[in-house]
Amino acid sequence: MTAEPVPKIMSETAQRMDHAIEGIRREFASIRSGRANPALVDQIMVEAYETRMPLIQLATIAAPEPRLLVITPWDKTLIGAIRNALTQSDLGLNPASDGNILRVPVPELSEERRKDLAKVVGRKTEEGRVAVRNIRRDAIEELRKLQKAGDVSEDDAKRAQEDVQKTTDAHIEEINHLHEAKVAEIMEV
Repeated sequence: MTAEPVPKIMSETAQRMDHAIEGIRREFASIRSGRANPALVDQIMVEAYETRMPLIQLATIAAPEPRLLVITPWDKTLIGAIRNALTQSDLGLNPASDGNILRVPVPELSEERRKDLAKVVGRKTEEGRVAVRNIRRDAIEELRKLQKAGDVSEDDAKRAQEDVQKTTDAHIEEINHLHEAKVAEIMEV
């Protein structure tokens, strides 16, 4: 009996869990803290060229100061559309234009809003944990199928399941660290 499918399952499992963590990082980047961060607005959809496009595809976004975003559109005719998209977003931003660039002051968050955002981060964190656990479940089911089919010995399947659990624990731990860091960033005054 050979255990060739086991390394493939382990590799795919770790890869899927890594993708789940990257998804959480992107989600957290789009949640506003008190600081200006280009990731805060880069996925806002803008009406441009008769379609909806993410802001990142239309402009350069920079944070030269802790409370200011500067958006420089590549096509100056889009300044009005970008300003409208920013104003209509639920981020509470009020951009100012000089005709060439948009300056977007990032207002300070109230204590109540900080607590609400911390709850949102908590929900996203739990969604990430659930995603990682679902990936673990899929991997263990696959290992059991291989064992049942006789492609993998019982000992190899057991060892692989323990490895899947270790990988899961490491990814859950990383999610917890990301959660703690984001909540600390949000609650920082």
